Amino acid sequence: MADLAQLIAQLGQQARVAARQLARTPAIKIDAALLAMADAIVAAQMDLLNANAADVAAAKTNKQTDALIDRLTLTPERIAKCAAGLREVAKLPHPVGQVLREWTQPNGLKFAKVRVPLGVIGFIYESRPNVTVDAAALCLKSGNAVILRGGSEALRSNTAIAGALARGLAQAGLPAHAVQLVPVTDRDTVRLLGESVGLIDLLIPRGGKSLIETVVKTARIPVIKHYDGICAVYVDKAADLAMAEKLVVNAKVSRPGVCNAAETLLVHRDVAAAFLSKAGAALLGAGVKLRVDEATRSALGALNSQHSTLISSSTKDDYRTEFLDLILAVKIVDDVAAAIDHIETHGSHHTDTIVTADAVTAEQFLAGVDSAVVLWNASTRFNDGHEFGFGAEIGISTDKLHARGPMGLEELTSYKYVVRGVGQIRG
Repeated sequence: MADLAQLIAQLGQQARVAARQLARTPAIKIDAALLAMADAIVAAQMDLLNANAADVAAAKTNKQTDALIDRLTLTPERIAKCAAGLREVAKLPHPVGQVLREWTQPNGLKFAKVRVPLGVIGFIYESRPNVTVDAAALCLKSGNAVILRGGSEALRSNTAIAGALARGLAQAGLPAHAVQLVPVTDRDTVRLLGESVGLIDLLIPRGGKSLIETVVKTARIPVIKHYDGICAVYVDKAADLAMAEKLVVNAKVSRPGVCNAAETLLVHRDVAAAFLSKAGAALLGAGVKLRVDEATRSALGALNSQHSTLISSSTKDDYRTEFLDLILAVKIVDDVAAAIDHIETHGSHHTDTIVTADAVTAEQFLAGVDSAVVLWNASTRFNDGHEFGFGAEIGISTDKLHARGPMGLEELTSYKYVVRGVGQIRG
């Protein structure tokens, strides 16, 4: 335990030194480092794939879920996307130094509210090695040092990625300790990171509910979080049903193991039979298991006998569950107000969407659902930093203080007030 505490303290101290240097580093030099890191990732592709293959093989041996294995797996395409993400972040405007507001008081004092880095970010995450790159890119661009603590299932992959990133940093002449990976996955490291008062300024856990609950329970420093991604799609009576089918299938099937995948489908009673006869067939044909209320079972008609192994009666808990799998809880509701009430009662304030051609109903939904991201006629899968034009994201927050929704560069900054005078004194 003493050795672990010493390790985390050392990482924190090194990150603190690096953060001070980054805060004074010219923007052009940070962008050069991001481009060098992208080149290093591409150059190390075979090392990354070999390390990842060992992680994936171990995950399969340990009988991990298909969803986890999907999140864990690197491919040449995913590595290329990581490199592209670094280059995209390099092109974004620099947040540090932006003047948010300026004014002059009657006594002649000139005030400016200016963006500054947070300092040192602690980032705890599970199973997605590409997130290592996203976190490093965003923290570096926003002038922060970052300490990365990945899951045990991805340690080989993360180590290989961190090594490549370090080579890119060194080539650009930036401090190697700007991006550090905790080299062990002992559970006590999570607690120790959260207790690093004075060394780490913000802790961001990204993963399953149990991980985030553990972090929040033990942390003594600020934490940004979301517990669940219980995302809902509501198909209104005025929906284009062909569009709705396409959106629902995409929201559930494209990547069921991620937090912005749909977990609940709500359908207006007036279009339930027409919509579910086709959309239900498409979902079942894709292997989705449906947890349904009695009204939905009736609307599915002959599909019940054709796909009896995939359709089962829902429980109240099904509408409060983040399945992260090819499972969808379905319920028929009377109107948009009932849909809003269901989402507010059972959802997680993450991402929810309405499909409708009625603008008044859409605006009622957008105003009534208190989630980090609400959408109209678009898949829940668009709650993503890349899709928002942020280049990447370090997480999706369902908190309301400091940051909410996809966290990009601005969410990794704070501000300070700069006051300029000519000798004023206060009477």
